[in-house]
Amino acid sequence: MNKELKAKLWPISLAILVVILDQVTKILIVSNISRNTIGIQFFGDFLRIIHVRNTGVAFSVGATWTETARRFLFSLIPLIVIGIVVAIYFRNNTWTKLQRWAIMGIVGGGLGNLIDRFFRAEGVVDFIDVKFYGLFGMERWPTFNVADSAVVVCGILLVLSFIITSVKESKSEKTQDSQNSQEA
Repeated sequence: MNKELKAKLWPISLAILVVILDQVTKILIVSNISRNTIGIQFFGDFLRIIHVRNTGVAFSVGATWTETARRFLFSLIPLIVIGIVVAIYFRNNTWTKLQRWAIMGIVGGGLGNLIDRFFRAEGVVDFIDVKFYGLFGMERWPTFNVADSAVVVCGILLVLSFIITSVKESKSEKTQDSQNSQEA
């Protein structure tokens, strides 16, 4: 196996790990905490483990839509997008190591929630509930799960890595332009 292919295959382990952690934690929540019940609280009521279901997407957007619309928009389209991302992932040879790992973290999170959408008719299992102290008018942040966390953290890392790469390339171009003008 060539070095380039190995560099592309290793980050897939993160996607697999995210899916496993996401599904194991959801199984534990479903089997140990009744729905819409707080199971455990930490640091007063700052962090709560609670069993809720989300038939929508982020912030419960679309939760009241018809079953057909939700299935199509929240299951099939994301599955197609993940397929396209993975295809581009394997074709691209310019991404940094961090970008590859971040992309696979996002893919793992997406797959974790898609598993729920395909196999849990009552919705995606969410269970991490954090106090938000009234910021943006919210006393508590919308409840989330391991897959959501992976998507957000890896998404932030991906954006930051693109910014850093762009700044480095811009500085490199300016340095090269300066050297070229001095030689002329």
